Amino acid sequence: MFEQLTAYLDSIRARDPAPRSRWEILLYPGVLAVGMHRVAHWLFEAELYLPARFVNHLSRWLTAIDIHPGATIGRNLFIDHGFTVIGETAIIGDDVTIYQCVTLGGTNPTNGIAGKRHPTLLDGAIVGSGAQILGPVTVGKRARIGAAAVVTEDVPDGATMVGVKARSTLVSAETYQQKFVPYGTPCKDPCEPSPRLDDLEDQIAQLKAELERLRAFSGEPEPLTARQDRDGTPDTAKGGA
Repeated sequence: MFEQLTAYLDSIRARDPAPRSRWEILLYPGVLAVGMHRVAHWLFEAELYLPARFVNHLSRWLTAIDIHPGATIGRNLFIDHGFTVIGETAIIGDDVTIYQCVTLGGTNPTNGIAGKRHPTLLDGAIVGSGAQILGPVTVGKRARIGAAAVVTEDVPDGATMVGVKARSTLVSAETYQQKFVPYGTPCKDPCEPSPRLDDLEDQIAQLKAELERLRAFSGEPEPLTARQDRDGTPDTAKGGA
């Protein structure tokens, strides 16, 4: 058991350069939350639901991490910081990393029958800060969910998901082959180039010019604001009272 604990703490240290010793890692709220969940899950499987819930609530009060006693968690889960919610039917594989303010949420069955309604995270998945993974979707092995992404569909192995609604984005082979990427997002190179403001303004100016050309061709009168802008005189002032 001591060897398993040592291996777990070392796996966290490999993903987080901040701690100076294993003892420091033992004080992490994510480590305490996972440890208390092991107890709550054992009680849950023994159908001791009320004690399981008590341990769950105590853990949430101490760590700000809410893991339902029914959730299934593999080896070496690292929850970095708090305010994370993991639902009852969630399944988490080995060596998964979850950052703060993440929700593994469930769908609401319209037939009132409980079933698999929370996500499944396969081995090596990384979930960035504020990400929301909703419903019985599967996040593939070594997939990365970027910060604040909203995932409602299955994620292929090794994919990097960004945005709302989350979409897959291509990353370099060097990035894909890395064993660990903090926050699930490549930071050196942008995942996807975003339109520049100058480009958008140029497009708007071109559309305005095209609209004016079409109005002149069709003989349609210009809008009031356009006539005011050209000569500085309100249109109503030009007519006699």
